[in-house]
Amino acid sequence: MKPLDQQQIRSAMANSTRGEASRMVFPAGFGGLDFSELEYLGWRDPKSPQRGYLVSWQDEHPVGIALRAPEGASKKSVMCTLCRSTHSSGGVALFAAPRAGAAGRNGNTVGTYICADLACSTYIRLPKATVAVIPEPGLDLAGRITGLLTRTAAFVDRVLN
Repeated sequence: MKPLDQQQIRSAMANSTRGEASRMVFPAGFGGLDFSELEYLGWRDPKSPQRGYLVSWQDEHPVGIALRAPEGASKKSVMCTLCRSTHSSGGVALFAAPRAGAAGRNGNTVGTYICADLACSTYIRLPKATVAVIPEPGLDLAGRITGLLTRTAAFVDRVLN
């Protein structure tokens, strides 16, 4: 992923008002992120854990999506739709994103299961399965990266269109 600063991210938010984007809380350590190890930037709001953000590149432009997670965590193993890692209890959450534009203002949303901590880029790089996380089997790292980028772009497209 290409590096971005906070203002670029705020400007890229596709399904948020300017006011909502200005109130975004960035994760601790944002300034020290290694963007070369990320396929998308994702984080949960440290002040409001039900709120999350996903920022990716679409057609050479950054696009940010505001997400909302439910308050309760799943008690069973679930697979992330984006990175296809299977997590034990609570590791995946159903995130809902308001659609961009008038559809979102009318209450229309798009939902998908994503790693609860939005750290898909970390999970696809795990060398082997752990008790808590099983990366997508049968693919090398390049295949996992390609799949994550493709599925993230498809999710962002669903929010935008």
